[in-house]
This record gives sequence, C-alpha cells and structure tokens, in this order.
Amino acid sequence: MTMASNKPTTDHGMSLRTARSIEYAIIGLCLIAIIFVFQPFVHALSSIGMALVVLGGLAFNLIPLCEPGRPLRDVLRATLIVIAIFVVVLILAIGAAYLYGIYLQSG
Repeated sequence: MTMASNKPTTDHGMSLRTARSIEYAIIGLCLIAIIFVFQPFVHALSSIGMALVVLGGLAFNLIPLCEPGRPLRDVLRATLIVIAIFVVVLILAIGAAYLYGIYLQSG
C-alpha cells in the first residue's frame, strides 16, 4: 500500500526479461536495417532498409526507458509520441515534395 492512497499498487513495472526483450528487439531492428541497406543484391531490400533505418532511429529513443521496474505504460506512451512525430514528419516531407513538384511544373 502506498502512503498517498489506500489503494494497493498493482503496477510493479517491467521485469528484467521484458525490458531486455524490448531493448534487444530495437537493436535487432537497427541491425537488420543496416544489413538491408548495405546488401548489394536486391534493390527492394535496400529501399526497405532505408525506411527501417528511419524507424529504427526513432525507436532507439525508447532504449533509455527499457529499465526493470519502470512501468510498461511509460514505454507505450513514448512509442505513441515517436509514432506521432514520425507521421508529422512524413506528412511534411510528402507535402514539401508535392509543392516542389508543382513549383517545377510552373517554371
């Protein structure tokens, strides 16, 4: 029980195994992305690897939150923030490319 309330605490945070699993999954994603980018055989894998590098770079921001005892909801909240940032940047990039195409057609 906590001193601030009479409710027992039920969220003890992530176990060491869960924290390490998340951490290793993010590192694995980054390694796969690098392998895909630098493999010289299939161009489609290289393109997928480039997208995974961006995703892995954003996901790498979650590594400091992968601590035993930290609530999983903290990692999930940070994941949603990273996804929101990715979507905003993606929309801005596509919008800028579209407007640049219009600019090139008019000139």
